[in-house]
Amino acid sequence: MKSKLHETSSKADAARKKWLESLEFVVEQVFKAQGSEQATFFLDNLVDRLRAAGVKAPYPVSTPYVNTIPVEQQPPFPGDWQTEVRIKSYIRWNAMAMVVNANRKHSGLGGHISTYASLATLYEVGYNHFFHADDAGRPADMIFFQGHATPGNYARAFLERRLDEPQLQNFRQELAEGGGLSSYPHPYLMPDFWQFPTVSMGLGPIISIYQARFNRYLQARSLVKWTQEPKVWAFVGDGESDECSDSTARCAATARSFRNSKPPSAARAGMSSRSFGVRTGTNCLPRTRRAFC
Repeated sequence: MKSKLHETSSKADAARKKWLESLEFVVEQVFKAQGSEQATFFLDNLVDRLRAAGVKAPYPVSTPYVNTIPVEQQPPFPGDWQTEVRIKSYIRWNAMAMVVNANRKHSGLGGHISTYASLATLYEVGYNHFFHADDAGRPADMIFFQGHATPGNYARAFLERRLDEPQLQNFRQELAEGGGLSSYPHPYLMPDFWQFPTVSMGLGPIISIYQARFNRYLQARSLVKWTQEPKVWAFVGDGESDECSDSTARCAATARSFRNSKPPSAARAGMSSRSFGVRTGTNCLPRTRRAFC
């Protein structure tokens, strides 16, 4: 019995060795003909095909920073970037001025300045080039804004004439005469402005992931007739990556292999602690390769 088992084991080991040698040969040939980048592309696609076939292939601990490309490989910017930068500067200034003015009148009122200042570019690129409103057959994207960056949302709405100056003067003073602006995204206090609550810390990341999961459920049960699935975006940072709910949510997305849409929605690779990132249906910015959902 032992000899037969040993013989079977030896044959299996020999077969595995031949397969490994074959794969090594293919990789070597790709290296020689195309270089290391194409070899990595080949291996990544091979692993993706294994996962699609139901094989539990391990996920990499780290991945390359895909956005870092040589200048000569950057495509033309799809817009007037100088005008966009100018608009962003106005918004960033108004956001800061709004918080400062409010605290001059009411000492200790509080507010956040650096949060929006550090992610203004992410917001503006999203507004100008990624976020979609609803149209025929496709609902609007669902955006979970970082709660401490609300001054930036209000400042942009002011430029769009959706808010007026008295409202900005009453930042964090909802009960002021003429009305004010809530401290954080608050659909109950400002139903015409905010869609999702994202504060307390960590609330946005986990809700966004379950929203993406619920969107998939609606489609699986034929409860909606979408021609295209909406993206779910979550801006995460300012300490949120330290929260247990954030890491738990990422695990939930990984376990269910969400794939709701393309670049940046709730999912599998987190940003480093206290950094900012934007997540959507399947990807993560600044990473633009598939990361989750």
